[in-house]
Amino acid sequence: MERDVYGEALYDFHMLGDLKNPLLLHSSYGDIEEMPIEVFFRDETDFPELEHIALALCDGHVLDVGAGVGSHALYLQDKGFKVDALEISEAACGIMMERGTQHIIRNDFFELKEGNYDTLLFLMNGVGLAGTIAGLRELLRHSKKLLSEKGQLLFDSSDISYLYEEYRILKPEHYFGEIRFQYEYKGNFGKPFQWLYIDQEELIKIAHEEGWVVQILFEDDNDQYLVRMEPRKE
Repeated sequence: MERDVYGEALYDFHMLGDLKNPLLLHSSYGDIEEMPIEVFFRDETDFPELEHIALALCDGHVLDVGAGVGSHALYLQDKGFKVDALEISEAACGIMMERGTQHIIRNDFFELKEGNYDTLLFLMNGVGLAGTIAGLRELLRHSKKLLSEKGQLLFDSSDISYLYEEYRILKPEHYFGEIRFQYEYKGNFGKPFQWLYIDQEELIKIAHEEGWVVQILFEDDNDQYLVRMEPRKE
């Protein structure tokens, strides 16, 4: 059975307020990064401008996809929104419950069979769970099944082409934003997983092909951008 080392690190931080051992993230472009675990426990005073804009645009019944320990769900809940916090990590779901998140769904996004959500929210590059370009197409098609008639997607992503220059490595034959990651905590490794970072041009192309209207709402100084999308009316 694969260990949820991400969840174990979250739990230790939740209980102790600090980590004696870092949560490490290994990547297919050769980097090993120490994850700042406190970022998952932020409150609204620590949200960046991009996230504040996204949260202000939430409407109606919200599905917070990849909710982590519930920072965004709790913020929306406090504002009076009906919000479902979707998270696959059992440990993270337990922490959300202890923090007061009211509606928690422990599941994989692609396993949700139906919904009538007005907003699908994927913050902290949550849309990366698509993993690949083909996965993004599947995510967009699946999202249409979960949205109400006035439904919208809100998410952020980034152009990571600079990484290949920074690390002086050749771009792969597949799309350069398709990255393979693996968490390590206390010498234990989690299951490797695919994650997608998509540049604006490629996103707009795919979205139009899949029948979505795209608005780029905000760009920061770190090549991150915020997107609002809705299904194109036939």
